Amino acid sequence: MSERQPHNPSASAALYQIEGWGRPYFVVNDAGHVEVRPDPSRDEAIDLHSLIEALTARGIALPLLIRFPNILHDRIRLLNDCFATAIEEYEYPGTYRGVFPIKVNQQRHLVEEVVEAGRPYRHGLEAGSKPELLIALAAMQDEDGFIVCNGYKDLTYMETALMAQHFDNEVIVVLERKEELERVLEASKKLGIRPCLGVRTKLSSKGIGRWSGSCGERAKFGLTTSEIVAVVDRLRELDMLDCLKLLHFHMGSQVSSILPIKNAIREAAHTYAELVKLGAAMGYLDVGGGLAVDYDGSKTDFHASMNYGVQEYAYDIVAGVQDGCEKAGIAAPTIVSESGRAVAAYQSVLLFDVLGADGVHFGAPDEPEPDVHRLILDLYETYRGIVPKNVQESWHDALEAKEEARSLFKYGYLGMRELARVEKLFWHCSEKIQQNLHRLRHVPEELSKLDELMSSIYYCNFSIFQSAPDTWAMDQVFPIMPIHRLDEEPTVKARLADLTCDSDGIIDHFIDREEVQPVLPLHPLVAGERYVLGMFLGGAYQEILGDLHNLFGDTNAVHVRLEDYGYSVAHLIRGDSIEQVLRYVQHDPEAMVESVRVQAERALNAGRMTLPQLRTFMRHYESSLLGYTYLSADEE
Repeated sequence: MSERQPHNPSASAALYQIEGWGRPYFVVNDAGHVEVRPDPSRDEAIDLHSLIEALTARGIALPLLIRFPNILHDRIRLLNDCFATAIEEYEYPGTYRGVFPIKVNQQRHLVEEVVEAGRPYRHGLEAGSKPELLIALAAMQDEDGFIVCNGYKDLTYMETALMAQHFDNEVIVVLERKEELERVLEASKKLGIRPCLGVRTKLSSKGIGRWSGSCGERAKFGLTTSEIVAVVDRLRELDMLDCLKLLHFHMGSQVSSILPIKNAIREAAHTYAELVKLGAAMGYLDVGGGLAVDYDGSKTDFHASMNYGVQEYAYDIVAGVQDGCEKAGIAAPTIVSESGRAVAAYQSVLLFDVLGADGVHFGAPDEPEPDVHRLILDLYETYRGIVPKNVQESWHDALEAKEEARSLFKYGYLGMRELARVEKLFWHCSEKIQQNLHRLRHVPEELSKLDELMSSIYYCNFSIFQSAPDTWAMDQVFPIMPIHRLDEEPTVKARLADLTCDSDGIIDHFIDREEVQPVLPLHPLVAGERYVLGMFLGGAYQEILGDLHNLFGDTNAVHVRLEDYGYSVAHLIRGDSIEQVLRYVQHDPEAMVESVRVQAERALNAGRMTLPQLRTFMRHYESSLLGYTYLSADEE
């Protein structure tokens, strides 16, 4: 067991950059625990480590997703307040209405919280598919509701949206492909309902980051200028030009720089003005999504960060739209934005325990006997001679010795024990070289990845593919850190491996002050003590994109709400059982039980299994079907 090294909690906060990405919701307290402040307007805080202890005492096992509805409320308040401030300061004559894109997180409790939080601001919902439209119609129960319909639309989708216009909601069908116009006209004629329409334009302005392809001439959705003009002409022909009320564009998710946003607003405002001049009724300009989240806390235009704040975003949108409308001499529209990531990302934290670790830490080697193979003696002398000024030369010598040993072994000139001693001495040399690197002003490039080579692997009780799929699919970085022991120095550099048998099930890119790092500073594991890590800012997309790799299902989830007396566990959503995930992939658990029972009986009759063994086996098999897909504490 490694000796615990004292550490200042504020130093840990700086190391994991929690002030950069977590403010104002997450801090490190004096006890060395991560603390959540769900409502920044109040002084109350929730100690995450104490919360986990209380929840596991209730029988709620890790891994566990904790959602904080107060944070969701605060994000919607912040977004609406920032636009209200911009509208007031610029004396903008229009208004603002936000909509939450359901695709960001379709979980029922979260959608209901969004509707509740948005009620004072007339915040609406955006649907990108027929199932999402059905969710939006059921959730948006208030008068003066607002629903924007995007995505592919068949006739049923169109008819449902048109008939929903008779509810208390304003439902706008956005034409994203030219074929949709005739489809909505068909539905309108069939139902006798004049549609409320929008049109999505393909801007020439370029986005930035991984989703920059969402705009431009080759974008998946949207109409070209000529197609928009054709829509206008067709609607005029049918005396329905008053039905066209909204212009929409989308730059892509996580736009990390403000400059592309400003350019797009300028172009979109001019397009909007031209539609008004062509006779369309208009009234709404939907600037889409793209409002970023600062995942690494660097405040830069790096793809996992943002070089602007929510208030600057609101200022630039309001100013850009106002300038375009004033130049064209037209009335200012209601500004609509579809911010989802910026609203939902902060509200959930995934907590998981570390089950074990593999490392390459050897300390000092024993001196070899004089009569051992010369490679062992040479490599030991290399180890003894390592000093800061010769680390590069020593590295070359160690690599050469290891490769020669493997070659000799391959051709039968070196035994397995000798090869094992050479390989172990190589790791001794690597460890000593790594320790000496910290004393150098300049680290040779070929040794810059030695930290990664020497890193430990911490095996964690979760599935990357289920709970953090973007880390695998696109190397997205999320803040990951211990939620306790932050008053101790983290002396181990590690990568995180999940429970799946896939070699891709490992996280090896972590936020850092300067650039993404392949290892994460962590604490040595202590026998008999649980070590819990948290992945933060994963509330957008991750929950819904997760898959069933190795049949690891949804994790347990709780909603923790800040109350006057402390906190309450508002909702508990049990994670998938093994039986549930088996049914997802069309297996019949009852038939499976019967199949293995027959085999067990055959083994009993043949004398290969005793009756107590049969009983124990069947009890394990049947109880496992009802259990959590992840490891439980008594199985670690």
